[in-house]
Order: sequence, then C-alpha cells, then structure tokens
Amino acid sequence: MLPKSSLSYQQLQPDFLQRELLQYQRTLLTNIGILIGLVVIGTLGYRLLEGWSWFDALYMTIITLATIGYGETNPLHFEGRVFTVVLIILGVASISYIATQFTAAIANGHIYNIFQARRLRKIMQALDKHYIICGFGRTGRQVTVEFAAEGSISFVVIDSDPVMIVQAEQAGYLAVQGDAALDQTLLFAGIERAICIVAALPSDAENLYTVLSAKTLNPDIRAIARASTEEAMQKLRRGGADEVISPYITGGKRMAAVALRPQVMDFVDGIIAGENRSFYIEEYRIDDSSYVGVSLKKASLRSQTGVLVLAIRRADGHVIAGPDGNTEILQGDVLISMGTPEQLRALNQILSPLSKAPNVLRLPRIK
Repeated sequence: MLPKSSLSYQQLQPDFLQRELLQYQRTLLTNIGILIGLVVIGTLGYRLLEGWSWFDALYMTIITLATIGYGETNPLHFEGRVFTVVLIILGVASISYIATQFTAAIANGHIYNIFQARRLRKIMQALDKHYIICGFGRTGRQVTVEFAAEGSISFVVIDSDPVMIVQAEQAGYLAVQGDAALDQTLLFAGIERAICIVAALPSDAENLYTVLSAKTLNPDIRAIARASTEEAMQKLRRGGADEVISPYITGGKRMAAVALRPQVMDFVDGIIAGENRSFYIEEYRIDDSSYVGVSLKKASLRSQTGVLVLAIRRADGHVIAGPDGNTEILQGDVLISMGTPEQLRALNQILSPLSKAPNVLRLPRIK
C-alpha cells in the first residue's frame, strides 16, 4: 500500500526533516529537563525541610508530582506542607504544559509528517528502472491509468498542485508535490535510475524545461513530451525529447482513422490499451544472442511460441514491416512481436524483452 502523504517537495528534503527533528528533540529534552528539575527540587526540599532519607524524599516527590494520593510518607511539618502545595501546583502546571505541546504536535501533523516523509524518501530511493510522469492533468492522468493497467510498472507522479497530488494519492499512486522543471525535484524522484520520463505539463515551456533538465541529469533516459503546437513539437525534439505527442494532431488522426477504418481501430485499441486484453505487443532486443545471423524461418520463433513478429527495427533505425521468413536477424535488432500473455511468456524464455516491465508497447517512429 502506498503512503498517503501530501507533503511538499521542500518538506521531503533532508535539511527540512533535520530541522523539524531537531526542533522536536529540543522540545522533548526541555520537557524532560523540566520533570527532572522538579524531581530534584522536590527531593532536596523534603531532605532539607523534613530531614528525610534520600529515598523517602524521592518517593514523596514522585507521588506528589503524579498526584497519586497515597498519603504522606512521614508526618509533615507546616513548612513541608507548604512546600508540598507549591510542588503540586508546579507539577500539575508542568505536566499540563507538556501534554498540551504533545497534543498540539499530533493534531498539527508535525510528528506524522516527519515519519511519513522519511518513509516516502526510503520508497523513492528504492525505485529503479521506473517511469516519471510530470503533470497529473487530463493527459498525465490517462497515462497513469494505462500504466496502472499494466500492473507491473513502477512510476511516480510529480505535480506542483497539491490538489492534484491528493487526487493521485487517492488513486493509489506514488506522488510528489514539486516543480518538475527543477533539477532537485527530478533528483528526488530518482531521475538517474529512471528509464522514461513523460512530460505532460499544461505549458509547452514547462515541458521543454523538464525535458532539458531530465536529459542533463540522465542522458540515457527516454523522454516523451506533450506539445500543443507543431512549433513546440520541433523545439521539444531539439531540446532532447525522444518522442513528442500533440493531443490535437494525434486526436485528429485518430478520429479520421476511426471514421475510415473502424474495425481496424477497434483491433488496435484492443492490443494497445485496456485491462482485459487478449493480445499484447512487446519488443525484444537481439544482443549477443544465438539468433544473430539466423533467418526468421530458421529461428522458428512462431512455431516455438506462437508469437507473430510484426516488424523489425534495425540498429540504424530502419524498420522492416511484415518481415518474411527469409529476413535475417542482426545484432541490435528490435523484434516487435504480438501474442497472448502465455505466448509472450514463452518468448521471454528465449529472448529478453527490451523493458523490465512486460507487455509494454513502444512502436518505433517510422521516418
């Protein structure tokens, strides 16, 4: 179960946590010091005023401060009774003050925030080969839905709006409040260990800054960005984005495709997204494999697993769509394959999927 915390990025920083912890440590030590001081004063008072033994004086002090009401250890003189009254008043006032401070710390959530922030930091530091989604608006929200439907993908949501963070947490996602364009925010989200970042912020400028920061911190990360205009798409690509998606252009193309080829689009939708899919598409990279230099016919991947190889992307980016049996498998090739979960699992035993997360679709961009 993911932690439910609406802490801001600043509240998750080590220096902030250290200051908070030191503040409450000082408060706790002060309260303990007050109690110890009262015990020492009470013990000395009974010792000097009544001449009791150290143990009797300490015992009388403890039961007086605790207001247990066991009665006097030894008969008290007038001075001793006056001292006892003063000690009771000081004890009740001190204990009430300490209880009030402790209650206020719990009610304000400070103590909870410290432990929750520490827990969240440990979870973030444990993330590896995960995805970072910047922005939990309409686009980012849909991305998280698709990621969650895969079931085995680790991802974290970043958004500067606390309302969006609360909504992401209510959906069960790991979320951090902060500015995704800042290096420190991305570092906290584990940008060095992430394999992909999705910049789905409302502004093209924000997405550009996010991509630039991500590529600077992790040049090998795959960056996918949202753009509103064709000009923004070009700038984002120049900024280092591996893929740029325009919801308006993509939406228009999709509407046209649905109008012209509805059955084809239904089939494509069935293998691209959704929780109850019959077929999945996966990609496999050929590295140091015994299949290098072997044709698809001789490799017998179809007969062994039932998986259909839809396309092959060469190391130079050239794409062979619908390869035949004579197509040779080369070093660095990426096989884009389709099959049922059982068939793909069988192929997993032969080839290694390009992604640690199974059943992830990444169709190559055909130039």
